Amino acid sequence: MNILHTSDWHLGQTLYGKKRLEEFRLFLDWLKQLIIDEHIDVLLVSGDIFDSALPSNHAQALYYRFLCDVSSGPCRHIVLTAGNHDSPSFLDAPRALLNALDVQVIGNPLTPEEEVLTLRDAEGEAQLLVCAVPFLRDRDLFRAVSGDTFEERDQQLAEGLKEHYRRCADEVTRLRSLYGDIPSIAMGHLFAAGSTVAGDDGVRDLRIGSLGQVDASVFPSEFDYVALGHLHIPQIVAKQERIRYSGSPLPMGFGEADQQKKVFIIGSQGRKLQTRGIDVPLFQKLEQIAGDWDHIVSRLEELSQQGEPVWVEVLYTGPTIISDLAERVQAVVSGPVEILRVRNALTFRPTLMPAEDMPALEDMDVHDVFEQRLSSLIQKGDVCEKQVDELRSTYAAAVRDLMQNNGDDECAS
Repeated sequence: MNILHTSDWHLGQTLYGKKRLEEFRLFLDWLKQLIIDEHIDVLLVSGDIFDSALPSNHAQALYYRFLCDVSSGPCRHIVLTAGNHDSPSFLDAPRALLNALDVQVIGNPLTPEEEVLTLRDAEGEAQLLVCAVPFLRDRDLFRAVSGDTFEERDQQLAEGLKEHYRRCADEVTRLRSLYGDIPSIAMGHLFAAGSTVAGDDGVRDLRIGSLGQVDASVFPSEFDYVALGHLHIPQIVAKQERIRYSGSPLPMGFGEADQQKKVFIIGSQGRKLQTRGIDVPLFQKLEQIAGDWDHIVSRLEELSQQGEPVWVEVLYTGPTIISDLAERVQAVVSGPVEILRVRNALTFRPTLMPAEDMPALEDMDVHDVFEQRLSSLIQKGDVCEKQVDELRSTYAAAVRDLMQNNGDDECAS
């Protein structure tokens, strides 16, 4: 049995206003061919399938076309879980139809026992247990009490996650007593302590410091492999080969420009699993140029002479202020070199929070801005926990109406 682990597709994402639909199409075409070439039996996608809760029509078309194509091929099972960028209800809506294609989607959390799926081979024999755990929010794990500190809620979050995966593991043990000693894989979308993130990878995490991070001990030994999503750099967790982030298949920001993207193939001989990484091709070159003016000009001229399509972020760190920096940068480039972002390290923006805690507005989408504001109001006590779901729902409806009135593509960009 061959299993493929991927996550964090972020279909529909734009990079500083630049649409990336062609990159996503090329990736999904490459992935479909890989599934055929590697004789993949099970595809696992661990969250953040879309970049926003309201994906554009083009992003949805890519998603559904991919599922139809793969389900009609040799891959017998597809399991997808919601991430923090996804709308659980949106993913769940076509569940009955997708189930007919052997596509299992878990958007909204179920009970731990219900999240454990039994995948069968062509003869109908149980072959693999998959604990399809989506992104779990605080309200899914514990009931907040007025006056709780961040540290107290963080502890309750960690305990809730541990209990959730413990119950999943208990269900695995029960099913093994029925089907034999078959392998099990747990999915998750969370931040494991000690993991690495890129500077601008777009990971939406409104907590600060080490809050919101969980220890690898939340995953019991009953799981032979843990397929994680949320962080965009492929990596193992806590030096345990069985716990991995696949990372995003495309660089989500210029801070990931030098990262080799991967998907992971898990080969199974009984409960003995062997994992190998497969490099994802680069579909659009990104480059970050940081330095003084002479260095920036030199590198931009080199890129222009090479004549290859490249998207560039410029960070000026020189000793003197250049007031017309963006205009001067644009005047240097030629050919297929496109400047997507120009930053000047000598300029500062006032914020209500320390710079390291508050992302730049240009790095946030409309949902990030709303969540930042909502988090601030909750901390000050102006909004209670009971109002949060209603406020999110009302805001989502307002954005949806705006998109319908102005066109999906224009609003998405």
